[in-house]
Amino acid sequence: MDLKRWCLAVFVAVFLVGSVGGAAWAAEPKPITKKEAKLKAKRDVIDATAAEALQKLLDKSPSAEELFKRAYGYAVFDNLKIAFGISGGGGNGVAVNKETGQRTYMKMGTAGIGLGLGGQKYQVIFFFADRDTFDRFVNKGWEADATAQAVAGSSGANAKTDFRNGMAVYQMTEAGLMAHVDIAGTKYWKNDKLNALGK
Repeated sequence: MDLKRWCLAVFVAVFLVGSVGGAAWAAEPKPITKKEAKLKAKRDVIDATAAEALQKLLDKSPSAEELFKRAYGYAVFDNLKIAFGISGGGGNGVAVNKETGQRTYMKMGTAGIGLGLGGQKYQVIFFFADRDTFDRFVNKGWEADATAQAVAGSSGANAKTDFRNGMAVYQMTEAGLMAHVDIAGTKYWKNDKLNALGK
């Protein structure tokens, strides 16, 4: 082999090795930061809690199961309400588009006048009849006023219910499905920090 061919062969070999090594290097995932790991862990907890609460509701209420089948999307929130004269509380949740599976992480907060003392942990589950209602809730947020019970889908676990104003709302405590929804004064909005985290 003459010098020119030998140099060409060496060049090709070096190029191929470099290409393979470069591709392998490019394919390596970007290391996750501690902050990102913490946010991902929080999202995982929200997802798991939401799945558990949703399954519990569907197991307890045939009417809820029927509405869920017809729903465009749903949202599940976990809240701790504390009352010491003036009540307040907050929590996290996730809204899910059933068609695409896209998840939007959200926050909730409540404040009002309370007469009791102590704390109450509960979950709120929303079913949305159509895309417009779901998108408004997710993108613009929502505040439950004194008429929130009018959209409730939970006047008893076996009650015949339907969507009202495009929504159905269920509320559960550790004791089970509540007969009356009590979420007046509660706001729901996007959790920008959790949504900014890459999928």
